[in-house]
Amino acid sequence: MGFSLAGIAELLACWDDRAALEGRLLKKRAEAEEEAAEAARRLRLLDTAIERLRKDKTAMKYDVTIKTLPERYVASVRQIIPSYDREGDLWHIFVRETAHMDIQEGDPALCTGIYHDGEFKEGDVDVEIQKSVKGTYPDTEHVRFKTVPAVQVASATFRGSYGQISEVNEAVAAWVRDNGYVFDGLFFNIYHVSPHETRDPDQFVTEVCYPVRRK
Repeated sequence: MGFSLAGIAELLACWDDRAALEGRLLKKRAEAEEEAAEAARRLRLLDTAIERLRKDKTAMKYDVTIKTLPERYVASVRQIIPSYDREGDLWHIFVRETAHMDIQEGDPALCTGIYHDGEFKEGDVDVEIQKSVKGTYPDTEHVRFKTVPAVQVASATFRGSYGQISEVNEAVAAWVRDNGYVFDGLFFNIYHVSPHETRDPDQFVTEVCYPVRRK
């Protein structure tokens, strides 16, 4: 049953007390169930890794993790823009309309791009950018300040140009489907190192995030 010598001694000590004995056995059974669930999770991850490795040469390039982003207060700009590579226009709007506000960065200090169409479009894309902030500020013509709720995401972080984003999206989405999760919201990017910090695309650090929940 998996009892240690000390555990066996405890069982023998209460051998004549049926209620106490049953309680210890039930506790051990619960522990065994937790261990079995954890073993099943590891097996599923191993099977997924093996399957993806066999059929997808890029599958193992990105480490996908599950984490929760906390509730955040953000400055937001949302518009229809001609194409995804024009997202920078929204950041320029944010900078221009808040330059006089002395805005303080939030903790964590996150800059994100959210894609409201839910799927790839060739043009006229609905994009929102958000920057976490501290303090209270008035809305401007295009900038809105609001609280966004905590969210659980499957994410992968990569270094380099934004040309990799499609490949990383595919890797994260495949991981979600293969590991007992379902999509639960709009996917978004977190820009840890962006053109705001460096002009060298090889130094960009981007995190691709998909909101998820257990099946």
